[in-house]
Amino acid sequence: MTSRANTPVAIERRVRRLGRPFNLSLLTPQKTNPKIEAHGGYMLRDDDTKQIVFGNAGYEYSADLDEVEAFLTESRDAMHAERKKKKK
Repeated sequence: MTSRANTPVAIERRVRRLGRPFNLSLLTPQKTNPKIEAHGGYMLRDDDTKQIVFGNAGYEYSADLDEVEAFLTESRDAMHAERKKKKK
């Protein structure tokens, strides 16, 4: 049996869940080009302002899933560290 936890679809779902507390949406291109296919394919958009917050460095959809997940994990960890400081 193979695990489905690391399939692209499962990773996309996990990344979308990580973005919810920050009100961020994971975007994918409707049409791809060779640059996107070689590396990237994802962006994060702030749902309130509709501004792209990650994945548009150099060209649109420049982030891959691992980079987006790392960005959101760092943001989550920073948010938790800030909450701990406030409780003290």
